[in-house]
Amino acid sequence: MKTIYWLGYTFFRAAGKAFYNLRVVNEDKLVQTGGVMMAANHESFLDPPLIGITHPENVTYLARKTLFVGLTKWLYTNWDAIPIDQDNPDMTGLKRIIKALKNGKKVVMFPEGERTLTGDLNPALPGVGLIIAKSLATVQPMRIFGAREALPRGSGKMNMAQIVVVVGDPIYFDKETIVQYRGKEGYQAIADIIMNAIANLKDPR
Repeated sequence: MKTIYWLGYTFFRAAGKAFYNLRVVNEDKLVQTGGVMMAANHESFLDPPLIGITHPENVTYLARKTLFVGLTKWLYTNWDAIPIDQDNPDMTGLKRIIKALKNGKKVVMFPEGERTLTGDLNPALPGVGLIIAKSLATVQPMRIFGAREALPRGSGKMNMAQIVVVVGDPIYFDKETIVQYRGKEGYQAIADIIMNAIANLKDPR
């Protein structure tokens, strides 16, 4: 683990426990080897570090391309983040994610694409299915509870709340099974499988 990543990991892990009594449920289910898409629901700006600090090794994040300037470029690069152009999406970002997964990295992703406004889960985007179809990475479904109460979308106010991250059973895809998922409809079907697995994780609080 890089020093700068370790410092961020240690800070967010300590802050999560101190301010939100952060608890990780089923931590033993975390996949340790090979490329893994750590796929979670999206409630808050807190979500990326909340997912990242569940894993004992470096994970890869996605970040807005506009953040890769000056000091923040150095910081996000050392945090192993992949720049994503959200205003003009193209295949460049997807290819970088696929390459990272094929190289055995753990990549934090939110299949819904944006934070929820209501607290309900939104449909998954087909791009997530495309990434899995091309990389054959293991999917680790995860669900965050409490982050929306702590920092809801559209609010700059931090609130006290119990936050729990629930780790689900991994989902495996191989060349034999993936061939049935072709084109946009097939990618959407994969994305729906992932989102259903996230939805099935229950709040233990």
